[in-house]
Amino acid sequence: MIEIIQTGPFNTVQDLGRTGFRNIGVTTSGAMDPLALKAGNNLLGNENGAAVLEIQTYPFKLRFAKQTAFVVTGADCGASLDGRMVQPWCALPIEAGQVLELGQPRVGTRAYICIAGGIDVASVMGSRSTSLRGAFGGSEGRFLSTGDVLKLGEVSTALNFPATGLAVIDPAYALTNFYPANEDGALVVRAIPAGEHALFGADAERFWMQTWKISTQSDRTGYRLMGEPIKPTTPVEMRSHGVVSGVVQVPPSGEPIIQMADANTAGGYPKIAGVIEADLWRLGQARIGSRLRFVRATHAQAAAVEKAVATFIDDIRSTSRMVCDALQAMK
Repeated sequence: MIEIIQTGPFNTVQDLGRTGFRNIGVTTSGAMDPLALKAGNNLLGNENGAAVLEIQTYPFKLRFAKQTAFVVTGADCGASLDGRMVQPWCALPIEAGQVLELGQPRVGTRAYICIAGGIDVASVMGSRSTSLRGAFGGSEGRFLSTGDVLKLGEVSTALNFPATGLAVIDPAYALTNFYPANEDGALVVRAIPAGEHALFGADAERFWMQTWKISTQSDRTGYRLMGEPIKPTTPVEMRSHGVVSGVVQVPPSGEPIIQMADANTAGGYPKIAGVIEADLWRLGQARIGSRLRFVRATHAQAAAVEKAVATFIDDIRSTSRMVCDALQAMK
């Protein structure tokens, strides 16, 4: 078990999300940075989508009640174990009673605490993710609270991690060749023109050319962008239709909204673009107030990045298993 000693709002239990229920109005939820979740779980030998803690308000502190192993991925938040700094993206063995603390992020915004066996909360509609809007899943459908005690899942085959830990390269560096570099400090995000792109006429080009800013009116549901408004050439009235994470809609104000992990299940605003799935994790680490630009991508380019990310995750799992097995054999 683990006990939450110190926390703040917006910290939740998440996995890869709740799929198959959007037709009845149930959001997917899940990690805002799914790559960080997958990397941590595969490093520990967990199932790919085991439940973890998603932390976005700090400081955060928890106590481990039993011997296990953990890793902190995502944002670099100066994690410490009993007051001693621990390396991010590094799986470490831990003893009962030890305390893990996360400080304000140096880079990124959301950290993920992955623990061997995963967080064992009740599965609702096939997922342990917290749905804040629906008030179910995770820890009673709410933010984590001081004093919460969470169970951990059983570990079928415990990995033998060295005392110094077993680290992987932060995907921001490991996958550099597959992601565009920032431009003048703005995050570059790839997207594919969507169904109503042509309705925006010349403004469609301004959507791609200008730099947007993530406004304070942003959360897990969506990022509202600030910039010179873009509007259709003629007023558009549309029936509500299904939307998913990554869809970029344009409300009457002309300031686009990127649907995120808790995306609405339906909406009637025209869609100008769709962020490719492999770039959503970078948006999940973007801070309020940061700037971003969109660049056009093709389906083939999106598939190539997805393949590179999948290979990265597979390499983490196989390398972790190989190293831990070798250490076990040496005992």
